[in-house]
Amino acid sequence: MIKSQNKELVVGLDIGTTKVASLIGEILPNKEINIIGLGNYPSKGINIGNINNLKSIIKCIKKSIRQAEEMSKKKIYSINLSFSNKYINYINEKGMVKIKKGEVQKYDIKKVLNIAKSVKINNEYHILHVIPQEYMVDNNKGIKNPLGLSGIRMKSNVHLITSNYNIEKNIIKAVEKCKLRINKIIFSGLASSKAILTNEEKKLGVCMIDMGGGTMDILIYIDGSLQYTKVIPYSGNSITQDISYAFSSSISDAEKLKIKYGCASKFLQENINNIKVTTSNSNETQILNQEKLTKVIELRCIELFELINNKILNLQKKFKKKGYKYHINSGIVLTGGVSKTKFLINCAEKIFQLPVRIGYTKNITGLINHVKMPEYSTVIGLLHYHKKKKKINNFLNKKNTWLYKLKNLFL
Repeated sequence: MIKSQNKELVVGLDIGTTKVASLIGEILPNKEINIIGLGNYPSKGINIGNINNLKSIIKCIKKSIRQAEEMSKKKIYSINLSFSNKYINYINEKGMVKIKKGEVQKYDIKKVLNIAKSVKINNEYHILHVIPQEYMVDNNKGIKNPLGLSGIRMKSNVHLITSNYNIEKNIIKAVEKCKLRINKIIFSGLASSKAILTNEEKKLGVCMIDMGGGTMDILIYIDGSLQYTKVIPYSGNSITQDISYAFSSSISDAEKLKIKYGCASKFLQENINNIKVTTSNSNETQILNQEKLTKVIELRCIELFELINNKILNLQKKFKKKGYKYHINSGIVLTGGVSKTKFLINCAEKIFQLPVRIGYTKNITGLINHVKMPEYSTVIGLLHYHKKKKKINNFLNKKNTWLYKLKNLFL
C-alpha cells in the first residue's frame, strides 16, 4: 500500500505462465477501485508457476511494473502478489475450544483457528491461507461470526490452502530483486474469486474455473463457504500445443491461430472456411482447415471440463456420504484468458449440465476498457485485498530464517 497526494493506492502483481500483469488502483470512498495504471508483459522464465530462468522473469516483472508506472505517473514500492502452481492443495479441518469467559472473545476465535490449522502437513509445504467456513457455539451451527455470543464450547470448520514454500521462495526472490516489497501473497484462484463472485453466488453454491495459460484454478463454494481448492496444470497452453501438433506449426503460430480463429463448438460455428496463414519462420502462406482447428480445440476443452466435472461429482459423493447438503445452484463461472474462446460456454454447459457464465470483475472504475476482461480477474482481485488484515501463519518459530519473513506475508 502506498500513498500519493493524499490518495491511498494499492498495487497488484500477477506472475503467470503467459503474462506478467501489474495494476495500480486508487481506493475510492465508495469501496470501488479506480484503475490508473496497467502493465502487461509476456512471461519468460516461468512455467506453470515454477521459475526456470530467474534472470528472464525478473526482466519481465520490471517491464510490467515500468509500464504501469508510466501510465499512472506513480512510483511503485510495494505490491500484493499472486501465484498459482500444481502444488496448491487444500485440507478441511476442525478446531474446538472452551469459551474462556462464557462469551466469545477475539482470542477465543484466534485460538480455535490455531487449533484447526495445527494439522501436520508435508515438510515441504505450509499453510498459505486459513479461511473459516463456519463456527458452532454449543449446539448452534452455521455461525459466520461468533464474536460476542454466549456459550460453553466453540467449534470451527476451516479451509486450509497449502503450498510448496520452495516455489514461493523463488518467486519472492524474483520480486525482491526488482526492489519491490511484498505486502501479501495470495493464491491466484482466491484473488480471482474475490474479483468476480458475488456473496449470493457463494451462498447458492458455485464453481469458479480460472483458465489461464498454464493452469486452471478451481474453487467450489457451498452455502457461502469455500469447500474445495484445486490447481490443474493444464489449460490454454495445452490447447496451443494440440494445434501445433495437428498442423505441424510453431507454438507461436498455433497461439495466433487459437486467438484469431479459435472456437469450442463445431456445431455452432458458422461460415466454416479454409484459413490462409503466413508462417512466422518461412513467411510462406498455408491453407488450413478451419473445421479441423475447431475440432482440435473442442476436444481438448471437453477433456479439461470432464476432468473438472469428475472432481465435482467426487466432492458431491463425499458430501452426501457425510450427510451434508451440496448444491451448485449458481452453476459454473469461467474466467481467465481462455474463457474468451468462442462458444466455450456452450461446450461447458454440455459437460457440466449446469448454467455457465463468464466472470467479469466488479467494483472498478477508470481504465475499464483495458482491464475489465477475464484475463485480468486475478490481478484485479489482488487490489480488493487492500482492507484485509494480515493473519500470520505461525508455522515456524525461528525468526532469523527467510521462512519467518515469508509467513508475515500470508493471509
